[in-house]
Formats: sequence, C-alpha cells, structure tokens
Amino acid sequence: MLVLPAPIVEQIRDHLRLAYPNEGAGLLLGAEQAGKREISQVLTLANAFADEEQYHRFLLTAEDMLAGELAAAEAGLDVLGIFHSHPDCPNVPSEYDREYALPWYSYLIVRVDNGESVSYRSWLLNDDRLAYTEEPVQIL
Repeated sequence: MLVLPAPIVEQIRDHLRLAYPNEGAGLLLGAEQAGKREISQVLTLANAFADEEQYHRFLLTAEDMLAGELAAAEAGLDVLGIFHSHPDCPNVPSEYDREYALPWYSYLIVRVDNGESVSYRSWLLNDDRLAYTEEPVQIL
C-alpha cells in the first residue's frame, strides 16, 4: 500500500498543474514498514524529454535519480517510487511506461484533466517485467 499524506498530495498536485498540458514527474521518498510505503517527501523534477514529446512522455535523468538518492539518504529515507501525470487520459501504465520501469518502485500515475488532478493510482511492475499489479493508495 502506498500512503500519501494530504500535504504531499498537494505538492504533487501543484507540480502537475504547472506541468500541464505536459507530463510532470518526480520522486517519492519515504520508508517502508509492514507492507506500507509511507511517503514523507517528494522531489519534484523537470521533464527532461524533448519539448515536443512532453505531452505524452516524461524522462527523469540519471542526475535526477542521483539527486533523489542523495536527498533521501540525507533525510534517512529511501526512494520508494516515481510519480508522473497522464494529462487528459487514463492513469494506467502505457507500454512505454512498462519498458522503462523497474520492479520494486511504486509508480504513482496521476490523471490530470484540464489541469486538475482527478485520480491517483499506483502500480508495481512484476519481477518478470511483463505486467503491473495495482497497489492500493491511501491518502491521509
């Protein structure tokens, strides 16, 4: 289960509103205990994909991931996942998302309609990398 406190949801919502109509993205930092991934910080990041493709693709660079790992370590946390938006379309992983995903991370996909976040769903890539399993999301 992915647990998101309301202030974290607000940070994500604000970041994705600014990115709209393009995809926005960032990292989820927190701790895992007893099957719950409790997010306590987010690292909002710029979409590094080519400008003309950002409406349906996002890219986090190796430098972004390193910044996330360093920020998490400094706070005594782990990088538990990645969030990104699907502007004006369902928040289910695309084939592109699957090809570039890694097992273990939570992939929070936020549906953003007309600039407003309307739905939060999280996915875990199966170890065989062929499909995802939906992970429950709890917003506190």
